[in-house]
Amino acid sequence: MARLLLSIAVIASTLACTGRGDAPVRFQASDATLPYVPHVRAVTVTTVPLLVKEQQGVLPFLKEDFARGGVLEGKEVYAFSPSTITVVQGDTIHFTFINPEDDVHSFVLPDLAVSLPAQKVTTATYVATHAGIFPFVCAIQAHLPMMSGQLVVLSAEAMRGAH
Repeated sequence: MARLLLSIAVIASTLACTGRGDAPVRFQASDATLPYVPHVRAVTVTTVPLLVKEQQGVLPFLKEDFARGGVLEGKEVYAFSPSTITVVQGDTIHFTFINPEDDVHSFVLPDLAVSLPAQKVTTATYVATHAGIFPFVCAIQAHLPMMSGQLVVLSAEAMRGAH
């Protein structure tokens, strides 16, 4: 009932602002009753080196950080770009993964694992069947926990009426 009253108020306000108050008003079923229609989405994810051993000549502080006992001992800092991907339940995602560097990576969701060979483009398809927030990581131990992100899957019900 509140939605109906809000809809009527918006229509009345729109008519008042456009000077068309004399036109007959026809009410139609709200778009909010229409189910969400899943989309096919193309998403490109790139692996990005942030703090890696090759940068020690440019960033001298890294030599100490990567040394034995340093804060990055045994690690390198990489990222996924983007690190947050948002879709709607039922959407099909056509991933294109770009790994422009010479290190191997992976992209791992709870129900998808994709190897990302060095200096290659890799594709994968994923259907977001459940709403929720799902972490993804690179499973290379030296790249954890920094190389991570999240897939946000919005509920199809919450998107009812969206086009």
